[in-house]
Amino acid sequence: MSTAVLIAAVVGGGVLLLMRRLFPRRKAVKLLQYPTDTMRGKTVIVTGANSGIGKALTGELLKLRARVIMACRDLRSAKDAAQDLKSQAGPEQGEVVIKHLDLASLRSVREFCEEIHKEEPKIDVLVNNAGIYQCPYTKTEDGFEMQLGVNHLGHFLLTHLLLDLLKASSPSRIVVVSSKLYKYGHINFDDLNSETNYNKAFCYSQSKLANLLFTLELAHQLEGTKVTVNALTPGMVRTRLGRHVQIPLLAKPLFHLASLVFLRSPLEGSQTPLYLACSPEVEGVSGKCFANCEEEELMAKATDKQAAKKLWNISRRMVGLAE
Repeated sequence: MSTAVLIAAVVGGGVLLLMRRLFPRRKAVKLLQYPTDTMRGKTVIVTGANSGIGKALTGELLKLRARVIMACRDLRSAKDAAQDLKSQAGPEQGEVVIKHLDLASLRSVREFCEEIHKEEPKIDVLVNNAGIYQCPYTKTEDGFEMQLGVNHLGHFLLTHLLLDLLKASSPSRIVVVSSKLYKYGHINFDDLNSETNYNKAFCYSQSKLANLLFTLELAHQLEGTKVTVNALTPGMVRTRLGRHVQIPLLAKPLFHLASLVFLRSPLEGSQTPLYLACSPEVEGVSGKCFANCEEEELMAKATDKQAAKKLWNISRRMVGLAE
């Protein structure tokens, strides 16, 4: 028993030290306050709304009386999340609609968009939030590397298929959730699908850089339409995104404790997407990236217009929007 305790203490101490080095003590996040009817009459689509940032954002939008379409792969989890959120939102709240969307399937994306066009007269905000992080090498239904397929290509097609409705609903907004980990990737145009080599950390960073380049080119394409698109990096947040990361069994309790100290809560992580979804301060602002509700300066590779255009054209071909 004493040996096990000693090992746990050593491993735990190492975990805490690593956490302190990777994530400096987090600053308190001030929660946004808006009038309770700010989003009354507005319809918002949130992908991955059943957990993490997406669930917290949905809860905040409900309190502002929005009609939120929870676009989720796991319908059972979405129903449980919706019930939980409705019980917390108070007596005067918005409306929740649950729809199936599997971003690892272009067929599912197309079916979802067909339903939206048939049933929804307008879409005021689209939040591309869902994502997968450092999973083992797998492919989507259409043969894409999973992280690129879900984090970039699925949302790429989703956004394109909803653009006409967003334009008809203008002024409208598109919000893209990226990550500061984009800094550690580049777009490997020679092997976008990671056929010859798979590094799960690199592929995640590549997909998050792709989010930023997509935002850049889409903002250019949308000039003059009164549809804006902005990206954000939410910081390190306690979500299920890291479920594929392997942590030693003895270290798990201490890692969880450390995450409570050093990582943001989902509610704190939802503040910047909430800001971009409904703040009058960003009305008409497009093609930018935000962190902590302020514009963020990006590295040159995330503002490379030529790379953005090249990725745009390749992505269109990959999802079947161009020959």
